[in-house]
Amino acid sequence: MSPHRSNTPLRTALVGTGGIARSSHLPALRTLEAEGEVVVAAAVDVDESAVRACADEFGIPYAATDLDAMLAEVRPDLVVLCTPPAVHRQQAEAALRGGAWVWCEKPPCPSLADFDAIEAAEKGGDADPYAAIVFQHRFGSGARHVRGLLRSGALGRPLVAHCQTTWYRDSAYYAVPWRGRWATEGGGPAMGHGIHQTDLLLDLLGPWSDVRGMAARLVHDVETEDVSTAQIRFANGALGTVVNSVLSPDEVSRIRIDCAHATVELTHLYGYRNADWRITPAPGVPEETVAAWRDFGTDEPSSHLAQLRALVADIKAGRRHATSGAGGRQTLEFITALYKSAFTGAPVRAGEIGPGDPYYTALHGGAPGWAPAAPRKEEDHA
Repeated sequence: MSPHRSNTPLRTALVGTGGIARSSHLPALRTLEAEGEVVVAAAVDVDESAVRACADEFGIPYAATDLDAMLAEVRPDLVVLCTPPAVHRQQAEAALRGGAWVWCEKPPCPSLADFDAIEAAEKGGDADPYAAIVFQHRFGSGARHVRGLLRSGALGRPLVAHCQTTWYRDSAYYAVPWRGRWATEGGGPAMGHGIHQTDLLLDLLGPWSDVRGMAARLVHDVETEDVSTAQIRFANGALGTVVNSVLSPDEVSRIRIDCAHATVELTHLYGYRNADWRITPAPGVPEETVAAWRDFGTDEPSSHLAQLRALVADIKAGRRHATSGAGGRQTLEFITALYKSAFTGAPVRAGEIGPGDPYYTALHGGAPGWAPAAPRKEEDHA
């Protein structure tokens, strides 16, 4: 497929019609459809009754259970994946082969090997179809403003950082069979819950150089962890901590970055507005400078809509989207390194995990006590 003509709407197909599709993706798509940027042309789900109900409710003209058939018949420009992570690789590769861009819900896929296979299915040009990840916290006006301050050096050198995703999930949450399993949920809170805050931290502070991690199962009887912590060294020399938990009754998502001239802090839960950011200057910073730092401009909350609008603009302009390729891989690599460090007890450096490393193909790395138990063989009593 050639680069999309910017004056025509993107023909879009939704794959997976469950909760996240209905609560976040379809409202965002409908908004851009009203603006003439996209047309929701198809919906696909393995559950025929679910996809028919979704198509009827949202007025989607094509509904099917077969992804390949939809790709051949509808030929969408953009495929939005709202399915479990275990099938993201297969579905993304199919969409890319069909000439469509892909916007994939988190977790992106269960391993770096899967991510690299998806990237290998791309043709490689910025104007050619590529796969991007749903990392919507990068796209609010608050993150955009703070990113500019940090990258311009206005706040001085970053020194110390903290990233916290401390949420609460009870036993009923894990009673759903696919949760808490490596193959189907894609990981524990480091992967499935804290990934958005981790991604935002990495986006704000730039490349990381090494990580030292710890993980535990303290409450829930699951394959994955239910809490993790990590120490990070960034390439710019800053040091940071990351805490991910599903054991915390007082739920909060938080990022704090101490720079030479100011502290920046974001406190929220599932999404932020400008008012959720706070900038505290160091002594001696002129008031007019502080006032400029605190002027975030028009409030654009972090949301699927904010990212989708940016993605569609990038596709139409023939640009690489920020969460595609290397821009999305860095977060998955960091989380993989956190698990490897936690399960081996050794620090992990950026770029260390590649083909031949057991953590390249599975986040648990086959580690004793963490890898899924092998299926038991029936004993022959004959």
